[in-house]
Amino acid sequence: MDDRSSADVISVTELQHQLNDLLKQLSPERLQVLADFAAYLANTESEAATQELLAIPGLLERVKQNQATPKTQYTNWRNLRSDV
Repeated sequence: MDDRSSADVISVTELQHQLNDLLKQLSPERLQVLADFAAYLANTESEAATQELLAIPGLLERVKQNQATPKTQYTNWRNLRSDV
């Protein structure tokens, strides 16, 4: 599922350790600034993903239609495939 190479995973791990080491050196005020900035980055990334999904023609309508489908019309996946 994840298309990151093992080198990327090692790099991410190293960056996380580096960040943790640097966090220990920051004042509470700077930690708050960093937390706010991290929240901004996460929100920006999430918003980009949302916009990408919304750009798929008809996706929102299909999701709404599926949400409106009564659960009695669903079929248990175990009844469809007994080998999974």
